[in-house]
Amino acid sequence: MSTILITGGTGLIGKPLSKELVAQGHEVIILTREKKTSTDSRTRFAEWDPMTGKIDLEAILAADYIIHLAGAGVAEKRWSKKRKQEIVDSRVKSGELLVKTLKAHPNKVKALISASAIGWYGLDPRVPNPRPFTEDDPAADDFLGQACVAWEHSLDGLDNTATRLVIYRTGIVLSTEGGALKEFMKPLRFGLATILGSGRQVISWIHIDDMVRLYTTAITDASIHGVFNAVAPAPISNKDLLLKLAKLERKNSFIPIHVPAFALKIAMGEMSTEVLKSTTVSCDKLHISGYTFLYPTIDATLKNLLEKP
Repeated sequence: MSTILITGGTGLIGKPLSKELVAQGHEVIILTREKKTSTDSRTRFAEWDPMTGKIDLEAILAADYIIHLAGAGVAEKRWSKKRKQEIVDSRVKSGELLVKTLKAHPNKVKALISASAIGWYGLDPRVPNPRPFTEDDPAADDFLGQACVAWEHSLDGLDNTATRLVIYRTGIVLSTEGGALKEFMKPLRFGLATILGSGRQVISWIHIDDMVRLYTTAITDASIHGVFNAVAPAPISNKDLLLKLAKLERKNSFIPIHVPAFALKIAMGEMSTEVLKSTTVSCDKLHISGYTFLYPTIDATLKNLLEKP
């Protein structure tokens, strides 16, 4: 088995991914800015600090693969000028540090598999039946679009090395452990299905188990390289998602309410543009690569997630 180095290994994707890699027999090293100890003999922590350029070289030299998930949470805080810089720097400086270290020291890393986001793309075109965005489409000129450009370009230095590079432009990851689904479910405790804005905006999503499997597949399949959209085949509108979720959780004992766009803008500021944005993204390239989704539909996804103990 292999040694897998993970950045962002304690996040929404990193936690279940680390657990799955250990279950498959791999050794896992998690880069962290704080000293930590592990109770699992197959998992250990190593220190780094992308802001200062500090990194545990022994961890890099021990790795057969690197999975790069690190980055400040996009939706955790209001987008002040300072927060936006933190979002960009946490991704760009960490990517640059990994590439710089790999290029400076002989190593055995076969592949670097990195997160990006479908924030790369802008709004769905306002034309009848617009085609979904593909990996060849240019980045949007907005904050997230340009943040994703900088994020992906931070890894450009690997082009002249033998290390295979895979980038997953990740959609909205559905998991009961955090992220968007957990936020959607909070008002349902009070019987409210809160539809954001018009509710017509399209959400390109992916089940957490498929997201984890995409990373493990990129380790085992050396033919996978380049940029892929990590989204399920069936995007859904915000309204339809919320109503399906409400019916599963509350049967018929809920009230659908629309949260007006202006109210979201007051509460969230610039970040409201993202929750009101319709972005329909294609996963055709994943299908062509041979990937088969565990949860291709929203009905199967919600049923699986909500019925878990």
